[in-house]
Amino acid sequence: MSSTLRRSITGRRAGALALVLGLACACTPINRYHGYAPSDSELSAVQVGQTTRDSVVASFGPPTSKGVLQNEAYYYVSSQFRHLGAFAPEEVDRQVLAISFTPSGVVSNVERFTLENGRVVTLDRRVTDDGINDVTVLSQLLGSFGRIDAGTLLGDSDPI
Repeated sequence: MSSTLRRSITGRRAGALALVLGLACACTPINRYHGYAPSDSELSAVQVGQTTRDSVVASFGPPTSKGVLQNEAYYYVSSQFRHLGAFAPEEVDRQVLAISFTPSGVVSNVERFTLENGRVVTLDRRVTDDGINDVTVLSQLLGSFGRIDAGTLLGDSDPI
C-alpha cells in the first residue's frame, strides 16, 4: 500500500472517531442547579413552636422569597434543570420549603412542595395597549405623508 493511501485511511478513521466523540459529547445531559432548599436532616434543627425567625435565617441564610402579607412565611426554593443537546432545558426537580411563622415570630409550620404536588400558577399580566396593530415603522412613516398640510409646514395659521 502506498503512503498516501495509508494517510488517507488514517485520516478518515481519525475524522470518524472525532465525529463519533463529538456526537457523544453533544448528547451528554448537563444538569444545572439553582437556588437552595435545606434538606430534611438540616430541618431537624427547626422545632415548631420554639425556633424563631432570626434563628431560621442564621441557620439557612436569607430566604428566596418572603410571604406577601405581613411577612408570615419564608420560602426556600431549589430547582434542577437538565439540558440535552439542542433541546430546550427541562425542569426535572423542584423543592419549595415553606416555613410559616406566628405573629410573634415563632415557627408555626414547615411544609415541603415538589414538582409532583406543585401546581402551575397563572400570573396576570397587565399591559397597556399601545394602539399599534402589527404596523411596521416604515408603514407608519409612509402613512403620515398624506396627513401633512403645506400651510402647517410653512407656519401659516390662516387657512385659504
